[in-house]
Amino acid sequence: MKMGLKCFIRSLKNRSPIARSLAPLRIDATVYFKLGDKNTKYFNMNIHEFSNLIAQKRRELDALLRRTLPVKVGNMAKAHYQDNFRNQSFTDNGKQPWPKTRRQLSGDKSAASNYGALLSSRNHLYSSVKYTPSDYRVRVANDLEYAAIHNDGGTTNPTVTPKMRRFAWAMYFKHKKGMLPDAAGKWKALALTKKSRLTIRIPQRQFIGESAELNEQIRNKIDSEINNILNKE
Repeated sequence: MKMGLKCFIRSLKNRSPIARSLAPLRIDATVYFKLGDKNTKYFNMNIHEFSNLIAQKRRELDALLRRTLPVKVGNMAKAHYQDNFRNQSFTDNGKQPWPKTRRQLSGDKSAASNYGALLSSRNHLYSSVKYTPSDYRVRVANDLEYAAIHNDGGTTNPTVTPKMRRFAWAMYFKHKKGMLPDAAGKWKALALTKKSRLTIRIPQRQFIGESAELNEQIRNKIDSEINNILNKE
């Protein structure tokens, strides 16, 4: 954003010498605000009024950068990142589709299979995208313990617990009843495994990170908010 501020001072002297002797010299300022190639406004004021105007604009700009923009930018970033869940892709110089889950490819007709990757009836990962504004900055993050492995991809090694085995048996009978032998067989193998730890590869499904589109939205928002203050009478 390019922003110029030019101040032209001119002396307004009375034409009559008598008038000049009766009244003090008045200095007026014509203040010219120019934002890019448009939005020009002119004001006629004296030096005191001009100084007050500059001080007022400075206070308004500081409040904008310190308190208002961190909240607005944080909300924009949160909405942008949550859109990645809905779009099943990460947006950065175009959409980068997420790989399909086995659940999506299984052909299962259950309600759970209708949800996209990283989505469920609770949408816990989706709803855990949050922003925390502070002075002149904002933090946008997802602090769930499993958020990073999904966002970055990688390998995890969970411990096989009795609770996990019970869940695997429940899923086995559910898929067996649904006439899905391939899925049922995988759940049965998990329920019967003799391993104490599993090795599971999680493909990357990025939802938070650097985004050219988001950066452009933020720049436009900042420009608009600053222009509104500078052009406000």
